Amino acid sequence: MRTKSLVLIVSLALGLAAIAMGSVQAATEQVGEVSTAFRWVGRNDRVVVEAYDDPKVQGVTCYVSRARTGGVKGTVGLAEDRAEASIACRQVAATVQFGAKLPLQEDVFTERMSVLFKRLHIVRLVDPKRNTLVYLTYSDKLIDGSPQNSVTAVPVPASSPIPLK
Repeated sequence: MRTKSLVLIVSLALGLAAIAMGSVQAATEQVGEVSTAFRWVGRNDRVVVEAYDDPKVQGVTCYVSRARTGGVKGTVGLAEDRAEASIACRQVAATVQFGAKLPLQEDVFTERMSVLFKRLHIVRLVDPKRNTLVYLTYSDKLIDGSPQNSVTAVPVPASSPIPLK
């Protein structure tokens, strides 16, 4: 029992150190959630839907759905969530405005999916030929990532060419 407590304390300390060393979570807004499995102790397993506003493209929001593990580990933030997510990005304003020139590919958001080493990524790709913003979501892990991914695209009107770096 004492060994388990020590492992828990060390895991928490390492997780806090990783966050303090510059791992920045994206600002998210939870839109909703549905319960998928009942847990006797702690939160239920669930699928959450979160909204991410693109910080460099005003008027575009990405909606990501993904599984969140419940139970005691999930409630205290020690569970490792599954490496599956779905994404849909949409133009949510009358016009799309660019705050800066965009690189052809940029990691726009990252958020941890476990205490250590596993992260969810949302990458923005620019398709200049079609004047379209393409968003990809996937997860990675220090040792091995997951090939599971999801992609969506937001066409930008030809009258507003995407400014490239």
